[in-house]
Amino acid sequence: MTSRERMLTALENGRPDRLPGQVHSWMRYYLQNFLGGCDQFEAYERFGLDMAIYSGPSWIYSDRDLANWQESDTFLGTDETGASSKRCVVTTPGGELTYTVGWNDITSWHTEPIIKTPADFELWDRYYPVPVGVDCTQLRRDRDRLGDRGIVRGISWCYGQPGPWQSFCFMVGTQEAILFAIDDPEWVHHVLERYTQKTVRCIEMMGEAKAPLDLVEIGGGAGSNTVISPAMHREFCLPYDRRQVDALHAAGYKVVYHLCGGLMQMLDLVVENGSDGLETMTPPSMGADCDLAEANRRVGDRLFFVGGFDQNQGFENGTPESVREQVFRLHTCCPDGGYICSPSDHFFTGDPANIQAFADALKECVY
Repeated sequence: MTSRERMLTALENGRPDRLPGQVHSWMRYYLQNFLGGCDQFEAYERFGLDMAIYSGPSWIYSDRDLANWQESDTFLGTDETGASSKRCVVTTPGGELTYTVGWNDITSWHTEPIIKTPADFELWDRYYPVPVGVDCTQLRRDRDRLGDRGIVRGISWCYGQPGPWQSFCFMVGTQEAILFAIDDPEWVHHVLERYTQKTVRCIEMMGEAKAPLDLVEIGGGAGSNTVISPAMHREFCLPYDRRQVDALHAAGYKVVYHLCGGLMQMLDLVVENGSDGLETMTPPSMGADCDLAEANRRVGDRLFFVGGFDQNQGFENGTPESVREQVFRLHTCCPDGGYICSPSDHFFTGDPANIQAFADALKECVY
């Protein structure tokens, strides 16, 4: 099989010639500091891995909408750890919104969310630019460059991350989102409804443009059972996730649901939302709860899986021998296929020899 055939077979929950594998996207920090500044294609080529190229369409906005959302930044300085921050002010015709961002060489984060009150959301809802069109030029270039070496995966338009609940947490803060859901569920449903309406229309545009994506990701870690209960997931995630999945299926896309945290209590809910697959299958050694063999026993006939590999003990702190052992162990958890072995999250350090051991071990794991 080619890498593309191998990975597409896994996405069909089928049994390829051997275990396919990818990384959970290449982080720019790792590419620059450990791989000489190459891009994601070159990184995959270096190790002989099946490719999961992360790409997506570019979104087109109206000039009026962009004019109604004007942002200005004030740099707040850099602390002793090397982390910098800035305060952002958004000016709209109806008033101002503010948020604060921090960043370092590795990543970025929000220290003050943009939505603090229901009135803030009404400003966001009215004025935050939503696409009016889609441009697939770069996405098609990536697909052409890929050829038969793997798949292209991405997300639709979103604010923060692609799941409605996850994006709400990005807007208001995770703890605040949970408190809002308890204290004012009607308002939270209003936010999720308005947000889902916007995202579904963008999914429809993506389908109309025939954006060449083999896999589209929705969801997010804030829906994991290490963050919220199954009951809260059922109320605030499931109805809106299902509408996104239905829209993606109508547009012709395979869907993977992303839970980068505890997921064993959410397996049946992911099946219920209609997704084709589930990631990131994060193990207890990384603070989550995935038992891949048990997940496969319970829902493996209805979902494919991506993930499961502990990159902290593997790539960052492991040895080629421990990496190989971990890959072989994961392979035995899904003996009938429907599984793409992958780090359960991003990694930023680690000996490239460990990634090579990962790629080599995959080729030994035949079905």
